Amino acid sequence: MVYGYARVSTRGQARDGNSPEHQKEELTSAGAIKIFCESFTGTEKHRPELDKLLSRLKKGDTVIVSKIDRIARNTKDGIEIIDTITDKGCRLHILNMGMFDNTPTGRLMKNIMLAFAQWERDQIIERTQSGREIAKLRSDYQNGRPKKIKDLVAFQKFLKM
Repeated sequence: MVYGYARVSTRGQARDGNSPEHQKEELTSAGAIKIFCESFTGTEKHRPELDKLLSRLKKGDTVIVSKIDRIARNTKDGIEIIDTITDKGCRLHILNMGMFDNTPTGRLMKNIMLAFAQWERDQIIERTQSGREIAKLRSDYQNGRPKKIKDLVAFQKFLKM
């Protein structure tokens, strides 16, 4: 059986080409027959749809994902999830990377690519924290997103400040 797994964690991802619909199209085009889809953070190892998928796997099955960060956003969880797949005699096909299996080369590639996924997540956190610190220096900082200005006159006054 060929399964697909799609995941988004933010509304922004849905707008940025990672929408569930876009992922499902990619997975279907790659041969997925049954697709498990959820909106859940990749930093959580146990996700309802992923857990269902992993429990159904039988030797010879294939799991397809569009990108490695759809599986996990940190190295430890990613290794455990991918090992769960490959230890059952299944293959993992990551569309932008290729096939991962339980061979020495497959294990090496898994570790390298998951380290990059973790690094990318750490970079996002660092940039977000840096942006918050810069925002706190502004006189109009209110701990969160700036207020939306609905009135055009008020907006023009705001711009002149």
